[in-house]
Amino acid sequence: MSLLRPLLLDIVPSVQQTAALALGRLANYSDDLAEAVVKGDILPQLVYSLAEQNRFYKKAAAFVLRAVAKHSPPLAQAVVDSGALDALAICLEEFDPGVKEGAAWALGYIARHNAELAQSVVDSGAVPLLVLCIQEPELSLKRIAASALSDISKHSPELAQTVVDAGAIAHLAQLTLNPDAKLKRQVFSALSQISKHSVELAEMVVEAEIFPNILTCLKDTDEYVKKNCATLIREIAKHTPELAQLIVNAGGVAAVIDYVGDSCGNVRLPGIMMLGYVAAHSENLAMAVIVSKGVVQLAIALQEEQEDHIQAAAAWALGQAGRHTPEHAKAVAQANVLPTLLQCYLRAGSSEDLQTKAKKALKNILQKCVHLPALEPLLHDAPPNILKHVVAQFSKVLPHDPKARRLFVTSGGLKKVQEIKAEPGSALMEYINVINGCYPEEIVRYYSPGYSERLLERIDNHMPIMTQ
Repeated sequence: MSLLRPLLLDIVPSVQQTAALALGRLANYSDDLAEAVVKGDILPQLVYSLAEQNRFYKKAAAFVLRAVAKHSPPLAQAVVDSGALDALAICLEEFDPGVKEGAAWALGYIARHNAELAQSVVDSGAVPLLVLCIQEPELSLKRIAASALSDISKHSPELAQTVVDAGAIAHLAQLTLNPDAKLKRQVFSALSQISKHSVELAEMVVEAEIFPNILTCLKDTDEYVKKNCATLIREIAKHTPELAQLIVNAGGVAAVIDYVGDSCGNVRLPGIMMLGYVAAHSENLAMAVIVSKGVVQLAIALQEEQEDHIQAAAAWALGQAGRHTPEHAKAVAQANVLPTLLQCYLRAGSSEDLQTKAKKALKNILQKCVHLPALEPLLHDAPPNILKHVVAQFSKVLPHDPKARRLFVTSGGLKKVQEIKAEPGSALMEYINVINGCYPEEIVRYYSPGYSERLLERIDNHMPIMTQ
């Protein structure tokens, strides 16, 4: 490192550039080497040269600054403290696209760490220049500028607003139609980071007329384009019923359901969550998810996915779809999700988050479900804290439905209820008493545990009547 530093001041330009390139590669390799570059007092020299030297050297110097800044917030802060931001912002106005690219990349790497560093980038006046960069013809410059805008927007509503005020949304929205996959990844990421913060920002993105055009990107061949597009739709849908309704009207729910069916793993996750957010807003929106066969795809995701956090998202989304009315709960229960949710809740290896979400979803659906055939399997498998809700639903339906009462006996439900050991005076005991009150006393006795033994005892104790 100490040998390279004097070479930065060599009178031969190609030696200076090669030395800077070597420092960049070292700093890029590990944070220890990046720290050595900072401690070697090399950054001020590079920053000074950024303003003075030719375009080749500027590219190499921007590469060093980026390589140092990428590792951690303290190293990025060291780059800021060296006065690099103003010099990098000036580089964004250079004629050479490669210099602009190097500067935009370095600024993005500084901004991505935290809100304070992103604010420093904003204060340098870089945002309007980055918006100009996404309008340049060079694809790689567009990509890096869009990525930098995404890194600035992600931290807070205020930073996202700064990007919006610079006129970024209209230009980003136009780029959603660009055929280049790597560019679309960054564009959807930037629009997602803007949309996520508030209703106002999400509405501004929607007003750029991204629907229904972006729905075609859910079928893109590039996994990251699909995922980032689904993430954008999720970030818009989560805010208000009106925004969710707008997406439904544009055909967004059906497109996302197809997307969930066609993808797997983490790529599937934003689609699952989007359906949950839409279903959570209102009865009508939940019904839109159900009618479009969303519950079926969520049920498949819940069964197929191996990772707990994805199963947890699917469980949560199903709970949101089924919690509104008996009709919603029936639609969810008929997809046979209740046993799967119970399994996720009871499985020893399940994460705490999955258990919590599966339990909450079960309760949400059970409290509205009056479709008894879907509830019966749970009578046999559910633990007491879930069983209480299952028995409660039977106690609501059986007093008013003679056909269901008969079916409850023949299916073994009544026998199972008699086997439940409930605390006297508990809510569960009350529900059992209501169910028992629906049947003649001798039927209840017949299905009570130990009844056959008592009958046999009576045979043993019975004295035959002798006829003369």
